[in-house]
Amino acid sequence: MSEKLSIKSEMAALDSKNRGFYDSLTDDEKKKFATFLMIRYGSCVSGSADMQAYYLQSTNLKLNRNFFAIPKRHDKLNWLAVTTISPGMGNQFHSWISSKKKESTSKVTKFLQGIYPHAKMDDIALMIELNDAKVWKTLAESMGWTKEQIKKELG
Repeated sequence: MSEKLSIKSEMAALDSKNRGFYDSLTDDEKKKFATFLMIRYGSCVSGSADMQAYYLQSTNLKLNRNFFAIPKRHDKLNWLAVTTISPGMGNQFHSWISSKKKESTSKVTKFLQGIYPHAKMDDIALMIELNDAKVWKTLAESMGWTKEQIKKELG
């Protein structure tokens, strides 16, 4: 990977509002350049709460809404849009915001979602944490489930 395409140099170009950065890339570098990463890294900075809030709000307002309406062939325009999120107050440390990991759904979770369809996942997770398997089996029995159903559905 070229030195220009390191996230450190890309974020420095963003922070300094270097609008000529994209034009300085070679054709091969332009193919590898991903403006989408600028949203992920650009929105999260270390430092004062005011600076963190500014970058996050600026990214949401200026990039998140219609960023993908601009086609890939217009990466320069995307880059120019990205440079607008910086307040131009020097280089910041930008960190990665990872995507939320998909949680696996256990049999007990599915069981409780069936009983409480309007419950929030946090509430269901708390119920599972506070109770053991015996409670869920007793609940299923009280609902008229057979021992075979309980074994099959709840384990």
